[in-house]
Amino acid sequence: MSPPLILGCLWVLAAAVTAMLPMRRQMAPGLALLAAAPVLLVWIGWLHGWLWLAVGLFAFVSMFRNPLLYFARRAMGRPAPLPKELEK
Repeated sequence: MSPPLILGCLWVLAAAVTAMLPMRRQMAPGLALLAAAPVLLVWIGWLHGWLWLAVGLFAFVSMFRNPLLYFARRAMGRPAPLPKELEK
């Protein structure tokens, strides 16, 4: 198995563990996973082709749909409410 696929599997396991944390504890590891995903996806796509890049991108968007929607709303200047668990 190639290194990007091994790292991809470890990324998925780390994302699953992060999802099990309480909402306030998810922020730092979730942002790190969010930042690492594009690099990992490009690496997988470069070595294994666009089909595996598409599969990985679909999985990434599925797992991180709420943070991605939040950042997209903020980028467009629209209101982006935080989850109730994160409000003070």
